[in-house]
Amino acid sequence: MTDTAPALESWVGRTETAEDTLDLRPARLMQSILPHGAPLQTGDVLPPLWNWLYFHQPAPLDQLGRDGHPKKGGFLPPVDLPRRMWAGGRFEFPGDLRIGEAVQKRSEILKVAQKEGRSGRLCFVTVEHRYLQGGETLWREEHDIVYREDPAPGQPKPAPAPAPEMFTEQEVVQPSIVMLFRYSALTFNGHRIHYDRPYCREVEGYPDLVFHGPLTATFLADFSRRKSEGRMESFSFRAMSPLFDTADFGIYLSRNDGLTEAWACTPEGHLAMKAEARFS
Repeated sequence: MTDTAPALESWVGRTETAEDTLDLRPARLMQSILPHGAPLQTGDVLPPLWNWLYFHQPAPLDQLGRDGHPKKGGFLPPVDLPRRMWAGGRFEFPGDLRIGEAVQKRSEILKVAQKEGRSGRLCFVTVEHRYLQGGETLWREEHDIVYREDPAPGQPKPAPAPAPEMFTEQEVVQPSIVMLFRYSALTFNGHRIHYDRPYCREVEGYPDLVFHGPLTATFLADFSRRKSEGRMESFSFRAMSPLFDTADFGIYLSRNDGLTEAWACTPEGHLAMKAEARFS
């Protein structure tokens, strides 16, 4: 814990509001990454987690940090740790967002927590997003961000988590540089770990381009939706270990009485992300 803790915690309760129309074209383009089903049409229900295709608020290039993200200290607190990662999230779907309709997004900082881990200082920030029409919340999201120190030379890697052995369905995801580019473009994500291989290796200590955590979660949500019965009421996910652009990886699920457990494994068979979806 550092002297900045009180200042960072003062960001709790900060809010911002954005508005957007859920245009058809980004959703159609997203279907080039997840090519399942007929082409979406105006009026169709937006698939789970595809809200990330909208509500972009691009910062000018001179207001970006070294990683390609906007500099901290606006809506998000000015955490003095250089590495940013999407740790996980939770969704509730009390209603439907439909393609072509105008939606308001209200965001609030729920929590800021600084900790000491085996790899050094960490700061966790939880943001709530509500997606509304006529004042009614149709989707609710909690987004967990973790900030970390740069890796020290020779720092040992954390022990990988074992993956479940029992599953009812399995598919293979074939990542590529083009897939990562398309998703970065559709979500207006400038994070350099997804397209700048020298930056990945020399600055953040990754061996190759990092597969987007939100995209992994979207694959798991889509897989759960296609292989389960009923309407998805909630979806949660937690990132465990990074995936990269250089090798295929498996996604799996197990269904039981309205609860679908899904997960992604690294090519070595370790747990990369775990998720739960509940259906009515």
